[in-house]
Amino acid sequence: MATEQIAVRLPASLLSELDELVHSGAYRSRAAAVRAGIEIIAEIERRQLVDQTIVDGYERCPPTEAEDQAAWNSLKASILEEPW
Repeated sequence: MATEQIAVRLPASLLSELDELVHSGAYRSRAAAVRAGIEIIAEIERRQLVDQTIVDGYERCPPTEAEDQAAWNSLKASILEEPW
């Protein structure tokens, strides 16, 4: 995979936290820690987009009363099947 280097400026306090993550062994390098942070942010954004898409779909085409009732019945049955 091709990569590109970027420059990032961090305040001393954040840089200290970053170095501590590397020093503790949580990440192999500063770059690995920054990469992991960006990957997490990107995943959160992707999930929020999926969530919003689902909400938009339900707002465009809300479930019918029969569908709501079927969902509640399924939920109740699932709970009753639990071995607790």
